[in-house]
Amino acid sequence: MSLKSLTNFKNMPLEAKASVAYAVCSILQNCIAFIALPIFARILTTEQYGDYTLYTTWAAIFVIFITLNLPYGSFSTAMVKYEDQRNEYIASAEGVCLVCASIFLLIYSSFSRLWKGNLDFPIAVIIIMTLEKLGNAGILFWSGKKRFEFKYKEVIVVTLLESFLAPVLALVLVLNFDEKGYAMIMGYASVTIVIGGYIFIYNLIKGKKIFVKEFWQYALGFNLPLIFYYLSQVIFNQSDRIMIKHYESKSEAAIYGVAYSLAIVLIFVINAINNSYVPWLYGKIKEKKQKENQSIACMLSILIAFLLSGVIWLAPEIIRVMAGKKYMSAIWVVPPVAMSVLLLFYSQFFINIEFYFERKKDLVFASVASAVINIVLNAIFIPEFGFVVAGYTTLFSYIVFVIANYIAMKKVLKEENLENNIYNYKLLVLIFIVFFVLSMLAAILYKYLLIRYAIIAVVLVALIIKRKVVIKYINIIRNM
Repeated sequence: MSLKSLTNFKNMPLEAKASVAYAVCSILQNCIAFIALPIFARILTTEQYGDYTLYTTWAAIFVIFITLNLPYGSFSTAMVKYEDQRNEYIASAEGVCLVCASIFLLIYSSFSRLWKGNLDFPIAVIIIMTLEKLGNAGILFWSGKKRFEFKYKEVIVVTLLESFLAPVLALVLVLNFDEKGYAMIMGYASVTIVIGGYIFIYNLIKGKKIFVKEFWQYALGFNLPLIFYYLSQVIFNQSDRIMIKHYESKSEAAIYGVAYSLAIVLIFVINAINNSYVPWLYGKIKEKKQKENQSIACMLSILIAFLLSGVIWLAPEIIRVMAGKKYMSAIWVVPPVAMSVLLLFYSQFFINIEFYFERKKDLVFASVASAVINIVLNAIFIPEFGFVVAGYTTLFSYIVFVIANYIAMKKVLKEENLENNIYNYKLLVLIFIVFFVLSMLAAILYKYLLIRYAIIAVVLVALIIKRKVVIKYINIIRNM
């Protein structure tokens, strides 16, 4: 970082400093994870890496029952609603998590034989998973409160420390144990359990009371109705790997997992953009100037489509460097899953409006319907065509998800007597069609390196020539 950049950072308002610091931290965190992936992909066999892939898949599902997703959903509104009792609310929320985790382990152990045939994990791994998710919840509660207070330094230290120590410990264990898949799981989980466990206990001590009726009622009342939404979203994103393992093998699930990780690598960018975009959008709706959003939404969509195109067009080279030859069949999954990410971004446009008017019912319906469609399509096509088809069932399901949320948003706007002019729908559809065609062209040209690179070179030259126009639109987005 240059001296000028440091000076500019020091002169920023506290809120802006926090935003920049969190953005840089997020980038570093994702870079560490991205660097670690090829190391483990080369050391572990595809079956061993499949153990870790399936562990993270099931953990993403079970965390909903262990914590009810309390660090999300109700948490932000609770930090505003109970501004003077934030520590007490967090302690109570952790109390809810402890009860839920205990019930989860009791039910799981009572029906362990039923689970064993589907999960293929010993009970010890499930206990570790539960402790890991409780520890992670503690970190999220603590860091979430710090974000509201714009105290970013401690959060960044803890986040980067965990992000660095976890892969290092996992690598040490992988190199010293034969069960390398489980060793990788233990390495990542242990760091979160230790750091998160300490912060979890710290939160309880600060909050003093583990049960406050009002806080329990608020947390449960807000998050319980959203359980089906959270669950359907996770199943939507994770069921592919579970079903590939069931119909194919752990190895294919691992290959798909690598492709999926590459295709969604820009999710953190999308989340960062949406977090900055939403307050601006809500302000325009409040001022009755929502039509001004049309051009911004289209520019954001073009930016995301362009970044995703870079991932798609360079997928063979990235996969080869990131994971090695044994994962090269993963390249065919990247285009449809990456296209799904743009549709997810579109969906968020419509969901933002649903959230603004606090309409959660239609959102739950859209999520559940899309998840069911995804599971049914996977059950029909994976046994027939293999794991690659799961990428296209995901794409089709996201098309359904976008349409369902568009219909829901349109209904909300009508009920609120607002004109449906927030987005330029024709242009959004056109952007996706062009993106779809270019993505399919990339897949066709994966075996023709020179032609593919010639097209990439032409695009880069065009961007250089038109750099003033590109910079102009980037500045518009940046200053939004």
